[in-house]
Amino acid sequence: MNIIQNRWANLLIILFLSITMQNVNAEATKQGKVLGIANSVIPSWFKEGFLDFREDAAEAAESGKHMLVFADLKGCPYCAQMLKDNFTTAEADGGNREFIQKNFDSIHIDIKGSREIAFNENTEVSEKDLAQALNVYFTPTLLFMDANNKVVARVNGYRSPREFKQVLNYVKEKAYLKTDFPSYRAEHLTDKVYTLLDHEGFSKITDFQAASKTDKPLAILFEDKTCDECNRFHKEILDLKKTKALMKAFNFVRLDALSDKKLIDPQGKEITAGEWLKKQGISYRPALLVFIKGEEKARLTGLIKSFHFQQLLSFFALKKYNEYPDFIEYGEEYSKKILESGKDIDIWK
Repeated sequence: MNIIQNRWANLLIILFLSITMQNVNAEATKQGKVLGIANSVIPSWFKEGFLDFREDAAEAAESGKHMLVFADLKGCPYCAQMLKDNFTTAEADGGNREFIQKNFDSIHIDIKGSREIAFNENTEVSEKDLAQALNVYFTPTLLFMDANNKVVARVNGYRSPREFKQVLNYVKEKAYLKTDFPSYRAEHLTDKVYTLLDHEGFSKITDFQAASKTDKPLAILFEDKTCDECNRFHKEILDLKKTKALMKAFNFVRLDALSDKKLIDPQGKEITAGEWLKKQGISYRPALLVFIKGEEKARLTGLIKSFHFQQLLSFFALKKYNEYPDFIEYGEEYSKKILESGKDIDIWK
């Protein structure tokens, strides 16, 4: 059960709503503030659309394009950064703007929006209900649709222009008719942009079935030489004093996703790190899987900042899953206590 990624947008909503309460009660309670909020600026060239995905997908196909649905949430800094880096920035400056304009009809929806959208002949619902029907909980989420209004690829979370270009090419070339995206990425993204960094918190474990029998939660971090976010991940998150302290509560392992060395997964199967990731349908690096007693409880496969990462680790390190039914309730309480103490929360650090 993916209780982190599938609930992240709801946790952001809780933080965003707290801003209103801050404005009302700041003088009386001296509450901390939520920082890092950033509203998305949707490019003017996005299509307004027919609010009928069947017609929008068909029209895109008639022009030799695919439909791209950008689903976001008001105030989401990950969404704003995704738009800025990929959709607003020109190719000459490292973005993907012209390529997207040429090959895709882009449409925006708000996962908490109220506009009525016809998805198919049986489904006409609000943006909010459509997002739920399509399992869109993490923002931003990008859905790529073919001429038959079928989702042929999806991206959960921020992607750098270099990583996102692989997804764009995968859809444009209709490679989805022949292969899965993790395989496509492995074949086409081979340049070395990162040298694996060591860390004092990493454990040398290869038998994850045995490790799953201990009282410690198991966290497995996947990196490799193609990861353009891994240097930042180490510097801005893993190297922080608080992160290091939380990591001590885990069997925290880093694997090279390109290694051909065999390991034992939590179910006792012999497999390589790359085979394991492909089996999970994961293409992003760095990727993190968290297990409790051999059962996957969370996965992170997109850009994350230190506040959210430390919040995730604390949920498992402090065994708060024994007190809270899910991460949402814990996250709400976690954030509430920080704000009530008068400290600020910067969700973009």
